[in-house]
Amino acid sequence: MKQVEEFLTGRIWLRHFIPFPKEQIDRAILNGSVTTRFGITDEKQCIRCLEHSLQKIVPFYCEACQQICHYCRHCIKMGRISSCTELITWALPSTNLLQSHSFNWTGNLTPLQQRASHEVQKSISQKNDHLIYAVCGAGKTELLFPPIFEALKIGLRICLAAPRTDVVLELTPRLRAAFPNTIIHSLYGNAPEELGFAQLVVTTTHQLYRFENAFDVMIVDEADAFPYSYDIALKRAVVKAKKKEAPIVYVSATPSTELLKQVAHVSKLFKRFHGYPLPIPKFQSLWRYDKTFAKGQLPKKLTVWVDEKIDKKEPFLLFFPTIELIEQAIDIFKRKYPALEAVYSQDADRKEKVMKLRQKEIPGLITSTILERGITIPNVQVAVIGADEAIFDAAALIQISGRVGRSSEYPDGEIIFFHNGITRQMDKAKKMIISYNGGL
Repeated sequence: MKQVEEFLTGRIWLRHFIPFPKEQIDRAILNGSVTTRFGITDEKQCIRCLEHSLQKIVPFYCEACQQICHYCRHCIKMGRISSCTELITWALPSTNLLQSHSFNWTGNLTPLQQRASHEVQKSISQKNDHLIYAVCGAGKTELLFPPIFEALKIGLRICLAAPRTDVVLELTPRLRAAFPNTIIHSLYGNAPEELGFAQLVVTTTHQLYRFENAFDVMIVDEADAFPYSYDIALKRAVVKAKKKEAPIVYVSATPSTELLKQVAHVSKLFKRFHGYPLPIPKFQSLWRYDKTFAKGQLPKKLTVWVDEKIDKKEPFLLFFPTIELIEQAIDIFKRKYPALEAVYSQDADRKEKVMKLRQKEIPGLITSTILERGITIPNVQVAVIGADEAIFDAAALIQISGRVGRSSEYPDGEIIFFHNGITRQMDKAKKMIISYNGGL
């Protein structure tokens, strides 16, 4: 029963998909250890994701119960929830599931990081929400290590949630290295199953639908990122997953005006951990680049840029505005650069391709905005093709620019916006980066 408790504590789970024998769960329900609820309430609200709109909670004839049921369209990708679906949770107070912890990070925080780290720790102890407003490369993750360790030592359960799988994959090994004795679960779509009770959970915000009243501290990394910033259901999931009085620590390089107004306690870090300024974007026209690709050709200026990076053996990222253009462009690029790869959100091999770039097995990657954050590659050079397109708003362009110059060994680098005309968002991004550098 201990394994069932470890798995279900803080979770809300589909009964028929629980990774334990049916007889064991049936006994736990009978003795009151586990409680059951139906997936859709009488008020037509989904228990898992809290969706309640008539457009998302829809009726259908259910073969399971042989009558009209309602199901939730909003979270259906995580397994269908309907009126007769049984969800289970651990019903008893948790026994001692806590572990001993060690802190194995040997780096040093800068004075700015130390101040912010102390401020976060103070907010957590006082159960106040907190915002870390820090430029890309400021060392946001590292400054979180001491507050996380202090929380672990006093038995708090912590969740570090991020909107995108790539960020989770980037953060997980760093946290496991820093806290080697701590059970840390890494949760995302199709993630391998992990055992034991995790006192520290690194997860996509979508996976929080499966938690309820679970965490004493909630950290939302990349709080400005799609889809979290646009999906009210994900914000509800964050609140549902944490305990009522638990504080939320938001982390963002480009927080929204709404978030800045919402959170009273803010730590600002507008300097990178290595002390060097943020690389400032260069604007370069690339007229009718889409027409050039449509003809099966590479724009000359782009070819010159890529040739230069390959000659210097500098890894690079080429950001494109649409998946359609990526698919068109990669075939053309591969004729001249066979080792080049392309990635986007639906690419099942995305993780492996990024690793190839990191290990210098390929010269560069063509990518969508999926890699605008959560990726650190030393000495990477970056170009945005079609920086004037609507998908590249100022926040996205700042994040993309933030991939460059992140390591102390290579604190500089090139970020270039290839465009069909300079937009206000491009100007805004450049001016914001200059302002972070102190107006240099």
